[in-house]
Amino acid sequence: MVKVRAAETEDSQLVAGLRATWAAEQDPAATNDPDYERAVADWMAANPRKFFVAEHNGQLVGMLNLMVFQRMPKPQRPASCWVYIGNVYVLPAHRNAGIGAELMDAAIRFSEGISAARIVLSPSSEAQTFYQRLGFEPAGELSVRRLG
Repeated sequence: MVKVRAAETEDSQLVAGLRATWAAEQDPAATNDPDYERAVADWMAANPRKFFVAEHNGQLVGMLNLMVFQRMPKPQRPASCWVYIGNVYVLPAHRNAGIGAELMDAAIRFSEGISAARIVLSPSSEAQTFYQRLGFEPAGELSVRRLG
């Protein structure tokens, strides 16, 4: 049985391991980095994000993180927020079993719980139908300037 939960600080090495596995899927040479785990721990400490992880038999098999962006208040209108979701990943052996949907459900419930105005993400082309099934749609109101 899979359990989705909020990640704890002590999960940082396990989250780093999932991220390394994901990177190795795209580039097998990416696994040879002795400073990687420390870099992830430093990144997690410097970037206040909420992580959700999926556990199966005590092993992390999936993750996602989200960042809450606080909007500046306006006169006669309280401050609000929106959420950006990134780094959604499930180990290959555990895909197509509903784990990604459970992780996203946790993120959606969290976002609703903080009264976020919207959730934004940037899906890969392979993941677009997955997110559409969860109610996400292309957003035409955003503009992007790509750098580098």
